[in-house]
Amino acid sequence: MLEGLSTEAIVERGKNVVMNTYGRLPMTIVKGEGAWVWDPEGKRYLDFVTGLAVNSLGHSHPAIVHAVQEQAKELLHTSNIYWIANQVALAERLVRHSFADKVFFCNSGAEANESAFKLARKYARKKFGAHKYEVVTLENSFHGRTLATLTLTGQTKYQEGYDPLPVGFSYTALNDIEGLRSKIGETTAAIFIEPIQGEGGVIPASIEFLQEARALCDQYGALLIFDEVQCGVGRTGKLFAYEWSGVTPDIMTLAKALGGGVPIGAMLATDEVARAFQPGDHASTFGGNPLATATGCTVLDVMLADGFLEGVQERSAYFQKGLEQLAQKYQTGGPVRGKGFILGWPVSKLGPEIVEACLKDGLLINCVGGKILRFLPPLIVEKPEMDKALGILDEVFEAIWK
Repeated sequence: MLEGLSTEAIVERGKNVVMNTYGRLPMTIVKGEGAWVWDPEGKRYLDFVTGLAVNSLGHSHPAIVHAVQEQAKELLHTSNIYWIANQVALAERLVRHSFADKVFFCNSGAEANESAFKLARKYARKKFGAHKYEVVTLENSFHGRTLATLTLTGQTKYQEGYDPLPVGFSYTALNDIEGLRSKIGETTAAIFIEPIQGEGGVIPASIEFLQEARALCDQYGALLIFDEVQCGVGRTGKLFAYEWSGVTPDIMTLAKALGGGVPIGAMLATDEVARAFQPGDHASTFGGNPLATATGCTVLDVMLADGFLEGVQERSAYFQKGLEQLAQKYQTGGPVRGKGFILGWPVSKLGPEIVEACLKDGLLINCVGGKILRFLPPLIVEKPEMDKALGILDEVFEAIWK
């Protein structure tokens, strides 16, 4: 461990031994509580990134701390050649509160999307034959870093240097209904959609687009897959983002917030689709381990308690209104968008500079695409903390926005 070292010392030692795969900010976090985190020098920051939508119940939530401590005393790992009681309990919760009948557990969003892609192809081959394997995905999407999920991701900047990519993928624009229709046919196995594109700039799919995707899948015998890795598990003010649209997928992927900070991924499916997987078709050594599923159960218990999600809706509306007022005050170039506590504020310039200025003033946010300020505060954030964040943003824009 590196207790007692300064931020500068940790950064310099990290540069010597950690691969250069992230454009990291020059800071490190050593402690967190609720919506706040601290660096080694004791400076406190409001965390409106939450580990990229992972720490949705904030840092050191008492229920999660208790779940981790108690489970660590009993059992950490067994592998999936045995039944895992906590895994069954978490799967029951997910099934009870979603469209799904069966759950596959893994360790990350990329793994969840990889398993969804594999299940879709296996299902299509078994039911229709080898000709049905193509997957339609969306421009500006993000689905992970494995080779298949990288190909699912509709952003060429992430794919450069990894040719040849897997075949059988096509792309169309989000909310372009005619474009979607042009891509679907008898060889289509699935359509992959994020109900809200996160890394793509916090862009919601319209209800009409999702409805058309459902109708096209029904028409051509394809599967509708929703990637809710970032926008799911309470972030929009409902447990799952698809609930706002009334459109039900055949497969849904989850990760991030589901473990409350402990790595976990899940792929949910209807029973008909799930039957395409049989023993040996797919697996994960660590997937659904006792620790991750214990915390997953705790996360859902907290979020499904009376009034929790309604509180998220009420507080997020307050914060969005505050952002909208600032966007209007400074004429930044576009309306604030998103749902619940996944919000994007388009700015025509200075995105990274705004992030760095907020960091200096004690607010953690991030910027996607260079021009979208993204806000992913913990779902437990309170109005005084939101007011503090809005105040910092106001001061930063007053100082640097020209």
